[in-house]
Amino acid sequence: MRKVISVLVIFVLISCGASKTTGSSTALYEILTEQSSGGGNIRFFEILTEPNEIKMLQNDPLLAHKMKDTDIDNSNYVILNMGEKNTSGYSIGVEKVEETDKNIIITVKENSPAKDAMTMQVISYPYTVVKIHSKKEIIIK
Repeated sequence: MRKVISVLVIFVLISCGASKTTGSSTALYEILTEQSSGGGNIRFFEILTEPNEIKMLQNDPLLAHKMKDTDIDNSNYVILNMGEKNTSGYSIGVEKVEETDKNIIITVKENSPAKDAMTMQVISYPYTVVKIHSKKEIIIK
């Protein structure tokens, strides 16, 4: 009986113990939002590094709860805008992010709807906002 109780106690202690978490705080980047509408009319990529530019994002209702005041000093933000598309189904995102000694390299991936996919005939403006957990210079490919 003592063995069973001691095994249960050890199991409880191990399961309640501290565990290593891998969250967004250790990741190099975080996608804050990926929307199919709401972007601009032209294709552009904008890198926000200055505090007054970043504060502009805090006014956006989609992003306000995902941003902290400390992020202004520790992170850069990138707006990836695909421009005007005449059907739904388009999106723009991040394929990979690499960190070098001097900069951060972001590889952008533009997705279009499949050839035989059913899409709505509506004008869309896909965009994505990415938070980079670094203040290094950003290069977009």
